[in-house]
Order: sequence, then structure tokens, then C-alpha cells
Amino acid sequence: MATMNISLTDDLRDFVEQQVADHSYTSTSEYVRAVLRRERDITQLRGVLLAGSKGPYQHMDKMYFNDLRSTITDRTKA
Repeated sequence: MATMNISLTDDLRDFVEQQVADHSYTSTSEYVRAVLRRERDITQLRGVLLAGSKGPYQHMDKMYFNDLRSTITDRTKA
């Protein structure tokens, strides 16, 4: 595991320490790792959503949802 030193303002340090205490993290390092993992996951999800928004598109009207319901109903009967 790599080590990284960061500088925080006093108010950010106090905030981190309060989060550690309030949420039962074992250390400030554990808290920072959790925050970074969450940010990484959000960034990855955003990338997947943006990639999916580029197509292909399917028009979702009443007929689309009726067909989807029929497909689901047929699969549950089988």
C-alpha cells in the first residue's frame, strides 16, 4: 500500500476527525479511503451512463411497455 501525505485546513481536519468518530471508522486513513472509493465509483458510474446515453436508442412508448409486460408475463408462466 502506498503512502500519501496531504495538508488540510483546520476546519477540514476537524470535519474528517468528526466523521471518523461519528461513523466508527478506525482511522482518518480509513475514512479518506472510503471517500475516495465512493468518488471513484461515482465517476465510473457516470462514465457508464454517459456511454449508454450515446445510443442506440429505442423509442419507449405505450406499446414498448405493453410488449415488455407481455414478455415478462410469458417468462413467468413458462
